[in-house]
Amino acid sequence: MNEVLKNYSGIIFLLLGITVGSFVGIFAPQTVTYIKPLGDIYLNLLFVSVVPLVFFAVANSISSLEQQSKFGKIILTMSFTFLLFILIAALFTIFVVYLFPLNSITGSTAMIVEESSKENWGDRIVSFFTVGEFTELFSRKNMLALLIFAFLTGSATRKAGEIGKPFKLFIASGYEVMKELLLMIMKIAPIGLGAYFAYQVSTLGPQLFGFYAKPLGLYYIAGIVYFFVFFSLYAFLSNGKTGFSSFWKNAVYPSLTAISTCSSFATMPANLVAASKIGIPSSIANLVIPIGTTLHKNGSSMSSIIKIYVAFQIIGRDFFEPSNLLLALAITVFVSIVAGGIPNGGYIGEMLMISVYQLPQEAIPAVIIIGTLVDPLATVLNAVGDIVAAMFVNKFVKVE
Repeated sequence: MNEVLKNYSGIIFLLLGITVGSFVGIFAPQTVTYIKPLGDIYLNLLFVSVVPLVFFAVANSISSLEQQSKFGKIILTMSFTFLLFILIAALFTIFVVYLFPLNSITGSTAMIVEESSKENWGDRIVSFFTVGEFTELFSRKNMLALLIFAFLTGSATRKAGEIGKPFKLFIASGYEVMKELLLMIMKIAPIGLGAYFAYQVSTLGPQLFGFYAKPLGLYYIAGIVYFFVFFSLYAFLSNGKTGFSSFWKNAVYPSLTAISTCSSFATMPANLVAASKIGIPSSIANLVIPIGTTLHKNGSSMSSIIKIYVAFQIIGRDFFEPSNLLLALAITVFVSIVAGGIPNGGYIGEMLMISVYQLPQEAIPAVIIIGTLVDPLATVLNAVGDIVAAMFVNKFVKVE
């Protein structure tokens, strides 16, 4: 009994915090204003700690690889895995909306006006890969630029050989220190996440039963099925029954963190801890999970299909026309991989969808609101999907 409490005390306390937060959000929403700062403090501590952790984890993982061929194989396998999982999620969602079509969606939607960006695409490409100042790297708004810089730093450390060893030790030491710092911060997770969950329930809850109930119900049912069935399948294919059991034993904490924070970034520390317990080598986990947090999004893939489908329902067009389906898959890959590295990339993806299909302006509020309301489950699928992706990569790339 004591052993069970020792192993699962973190999850038990987290569940308790989320449960209490849920009741507060439902029965005492007027108090949410007073307790939300506790959640904000926790998330702020988490965010400022995760950014340097990402840099040290990626740079350390690359600098520690002894063989260049291993690095190339990890990147190639990881890219294939990300693309495969995203396409499977999209195709599964298309299958679901085909089996369970929605009636024509009508109703009043409040217009949401987004300020159009004045940047041209050349500026966007530059900001997509780089930043103008070193200090701007260490911002969660510039994650892709940070990942690229960490890649280059790790590679340069390896190329420096003997002279670079002190710096290599610094990177390894920095990774261990930041990892311990994250573990310290995560000890207050039950309080922080409980407060933030109260806020989520009190603000998003009422909207789930209005105009968007049908498409949201379809997304949540399909997402839950995908979560349990496909993630179980991926874990089993990665390492048989052992992979299946170890994944579900360690996926609870990241899942609860994701649904509470609606942030893949905030879930990354829990993912790294889970990957370590599953037995994924750090040289793989420290690449796949941080990069996957930005560029691998199963939940966004599914929500992209749902949003396109709903937009077509609003204007009365046939979503299942082959050309429309192919465009939907292309947009989904862009939204799930490319736009994931751009600040406000979700909005860019939605604007791309409107532009490509030449949809009327009235479709914009619907897709933006749906994107907001599916965010809790989408984040779970996005974040926890990185764990099974790391398991999958580990199956094909054996690292000492």
